[in-house]
Amino acid sequence: MSVIDIGGGVSRLVDALVDAGQAHVSVLDLSSAALGAAKSRLADTAHVQWVVSDVTVWTPDREYDLWHDRAAFHFLTTVVDQQAYVRLLARALKIGGKAVIGTFAMDGPEKCSGLPVARYDSESLQAVLGEQFRLATTRRHEHTTPWGTVQKFQFSTFEKVGGQAPRHQP
Repeated sequence: MSVIDIGGGVSRLVDALVDAGQAHVSVLDLSSAALGAAKSRLADTAHVQWVVSDVTVWTPDREYDLWHDRAAFHFLTTVVDQQAYVRLLARALKIGGKAVIGTFAMDGPEKCSGLPVARYDSESLQAVLGEQFRLATTRRHEHTTPWGTVQKFQFSTFEKVGGQAPRHQP
């Protein structure tokens, strides 16, 4: 099984996957410093591919069984960037593969780290992803930051079923 963590940065998901014996893990992030910090924590990174790139312009060298995005997609606030992401997701994920995408919920913050974000529920995220993906599950999560602020997220899991990417956003 192959897994990619989009916007993985210093996340500890890669640590858990390596510890569990995951055969192939890729971690993609804009920040080489964040990836360097994650890499330095791990004794064995033989099965990890570290990718410094913007997800909207990256070219994958394989297909993945699992696509994990804990909060990168909601930073894509233009239709052009959202469509580029969906095209890449469709290209990189195997038919039958799962995509877990976490975003701020509709009642979540309008900005993160001073940057505007797009907020979603499972239906609006499904509309962006299009018919090539089928919603499997969704759940809400309230995250309390170190400063005591509650941020409302929604996590949706989609299965790639084929079909065509949407041509435009409503």
